[in-house]
Amino acid sequence: MATTEVIDPSTGEVFTTVPSLGPEETDLAIDRAQAAFGEWRRVSPGDRARLLRRFADKVEDNIEDLARLEVRNAGHTIGNARWEAGNVRDVLNYYAGAPERLSGRQIPVAGGVDVTFHEPLGVVGIIVPWNFPMPIAGWGFAPALAAGNTVVLKPAELTPLTAIRLGELALEAGLPEGVFQVLPGKGSVVGQRFVTHPAVRKVCFTGSTEVGKSIMAGCADQVKRVTLELGGKSANIIFADSDLDAAAAAAPGAVFDNAGQDCCARSRVLVEASVYEKFLGLFETAVQKFRVLDPKSDLSEMGPLISSGQRATVASYLDGADVAFRGSVPSGDGWWFPPTVLLASSNKDRHWREEIFGPVVSVLPFRDEAEAIALANDTEYGLSGSIWTRDVGRALRVSRAVETGALSVNSNSSVRYWTPFGGMKQSGLGRELGPDALLSFTDVKNVFISTGD
Repeated sequence: MATTEVIDPSTGEVFTTVPSLGPEETDLAIDRAQAAFGEWRRVSPGDRARLLRRFADKVEDNIEDLARLEVRNAGHTIGNARWEAGNVRDVLNYYAGAPERLSGRQIPVAGGVDVTFHEPLGVVGIIVPWNFPMPIAGWGFAPALAAGNTVVLKPAELTPLTAIRLGELALEAGLPEGVFQVLPGKGSVVGQRFVTHPAVRKVCFTGSTEVGKSIMAGCADQVKRVTLELGGKSANIIFADSDLDAAAAAAPGAVFDNAGQDCCARSRVLVEASVYEKFLGLFETAVQKFRVLDPKSDLSEMGPLISSGQRATVASYLDGADVAFRGSVPSGDGWWFPPTVLLASSNKDRHWREEIFGPVVSVLPFRDEAEAIALANDTEYGLSGSIWTRDVGRALRVSRAVETGALSVNSNSSVRYWTPFGGMKQSGLGRELGPDALLSFTDVKNVFISTGD
């Protein structure tokens, strides 16, 4: 079997290899998932819930090992990686409560009784990106398993290690063979087979908009369900009446967390013109304090980029750009890139319009509320964003007007597993997380029972 080298982004060194499945191995895994589906869907809701809680307990017992594995594989800071492993645990526990609450309805009709059931789809294929390997995997497989589906999961080629370990922990927790399988390999082989194999009844994909469009087109050929979480170019809108100190202190983490490799990164900062210069001064101070250190350090707030290729792509956005100020990075090997703040001359600048996926942020002033909304919406993306203001009426008006799937006011948060997450426009299709996530992994079956009236 072919193998793939795994590289530590902080050093640029290969430290292990993993299998890379071909078409035949992928088909065999999908066949196993299909064979396991009948048994898994018949597991009683209470027993399915107990197995998911055991899975969560196994993750809890291994949080530190999973976190340290992610630090080495993805270059995440140890603090972030611990949170990410804990998020998998929390999402499993949250959806462990779902099987016993997956209720249909009784609908009043003439001549009988009408009831609905939420039936599992079958095999679900989940394609996970390299930027957040653990949590994004969990957002897919936890509700899919809770709803009674079996899962085949393809991790990114660059970051397969924690997904492989989660697959092992699922078996240790007692999930039956074939119910949850991790299939490392190329997207063009394993991921594409999820799209084309008729036994895979839904595909969940997180990644670029370009690839998402091709997956959506492929799934259309079989009328296959699809959930897409794609690119972003989120706005951080800062009004003059806001707490500028708080907004500026929070802004670096909103875009430089995970080295900017985050679809929700607030990579466009819009500042009301009357406080533009003041905000830039506060922002510069915050950026200079932002700690870019060895990701194994508990003090580190940002690690390296994922690869040399990604670093070259990010660097290309600085060509001809107006660099306001930059942070610092460690010396030595690895794919390091300093936090960088660019001044946009207009909303036509390349670095303002395109998703950079690195620690680079663009800043642009606006005149009034109407222009702020227009600038925020002038993008093909609509995933996340922030609004900073003390005016509650303005917060509500702007929140309703900005075309994006997840917004926070006086905060830069995007994801809570209790609430829906997903994008508008070309940032995606469908919603993950929250109390209704299971429904997207089911079909509604309607049953009418005649009473002979």
